Amino acid sequence: MTPVASKILIVDGQKEICAVLSEYMQHEGLTPVVAHSEEAALEKIRSEQPDALIVDLRPPDMDGMQIMKGAKALDEDLPVILITGYPEIRGAVAAMRAGAHDYLAKPLKHHEVLRVIFRALNERALKRKLRRLSSQIQDESSLRETMGPSDAVSRLIADVGRVAKTNFSVLILGETGSGKELVAHAIHQLSPRCEAPFMAVDCGAIPETLLESELFGHEKGAYTGADKQKIGKFEMARGGTLFLDEISNMPLGSQAKLLRVLQEKTIYRVGGTQPVSADVRVLAASNHNLQRLEESDSLRRDVYFRLNEFTIWVPPLRERQEDLLYLAKRFVDRTNLELQKTVKSFTQPAVDVLLAYNWPGNVRQLRSVIRRAVLLADDMIAEQHLGMEQVSYQPVLPCLAVNQETHDSSPGGLPLKEIKNRKIVAMEREIIAQVLRETAGNKAKAARVLHIDYKTIHSKIRQYGLSAGRKE
Repeated sequence: MTPVASKILIVDGQKEICAVLSEYMQHEGLTPVVAHSEEAALEKIRSEQPDALIVDLRPPDMDGMQIMKGAKALDEDLPVILITGYPEIRGAVAAMRAGAHDYLAKPLKHHEVLRVIFRALNERALKRKLRRLSSQIQDESSLRETMGPSDAVSRLIADVGRVAKTNFSVLILGETGSGKELVAHAIHQLSPRCEAPFMAVDCGAIPETLLESELFGHEKGAYTGADKQKIGKFEMARGGTLFLDEISNMPLGSQAKLLRVLQEKTIYRVGGTQPVSADVRVLAASNHNLQRLEESDSLRRDVYFRLNEFTIWVPPLRERQEDLLYLAKRFVDRTNLELQKTVKSFTQPAVDVLLAYNWPGNVRQLRSVIRRAVLLADDMIAEQHLGMEQVSYQPVLPCLAVNQETHDSSPGGLPLKEIKNRKIVAMEREIIAQVLRETAGNKAKAARVLHIDYKTIHSKIRQYGLSAGRKE
């Protein structure tokens, strides 16, 4: 059955006809929206996103065919139902060939109006369902293609598929460049809202004075320079998804207004007094880990709890070495096409460098390094083409950075979890250093003693600043 409160836009210059049709629809739980001009009709399509359009083929002072063409340009799947008088049946048939879904002949009959409307709505819903099922397969494979084949990505895809079908707010956590916006896009595309817009806002890139206008819009004259009304991202994303990137960078005052929107599902444009519906699913992202975000003074706790109905952690690239080599090869192939080159792959020393490096910039940094390497290489990418010696290493998680003082230092008021992490890291470093001394720096032998693979010990040696060739 067609969902209750489906919106039907009625366009007719005769208010009596609009009133009759509106009454028919309201009795069936449908929501009529009325426009009496072509300009108003197109604006209603943009702002209200109706599920069907009823328009007179020849309304007074309007062109029904032109309205239909404008509607299709804004929403190509919008079913258009034409109203026509008996003498114009032939013209209605021609209009259907031009894209109309059906037509209603005057005088309008209650049961016939509803039959045509519900048939149009059901066909639209069926098309959306088929498209959504098709896109789910494509988007899941697309996420795997863009992120990699590792078990960590498989678990992430499972989480995305699980939460996408709900209307939960989702908090996406991960380091800069790890792919948080890719995950947000995938949630939207796999959700029932996939036909509606996906809008993204970088909360750290917009000045505080402009952020509220960007999110909620403003009325003409709201402030100096506001010479016309502006529709904000919440309205633009109506029915769809709004992605708030780096949510902890949002000013606290704006966070309070965001909380009200999340709770009440309405917004007020800056300088406005009329509430505007905000049927939007909100996804938010941060490069802080969960504990730091929860304890942070930069994010209100009530906003944090409202957004954190479900959390997805995007693992950093250094924890996904299987993905690292897959993505590196993928970037080589794409850059070959861009530069019209035939670089084949990597030398083994280059592979060792890629695996040993910590990648603080994650996938975004890997892509830049590989693009530069393809530009410089002729046949195979060698260690010198990567230019890794030019990239200064900075630990991404300060709580895991170790030095000689870490093992002996006082807790000094640190959280228990951080104290534990530091102790574990210090102990691991000491064990690896001891085994390297006992094996005279033989990394392969040390890996066998520790029951880890060669790639892992190579990465650990680089991470902890150890040397396999001399005593620690």
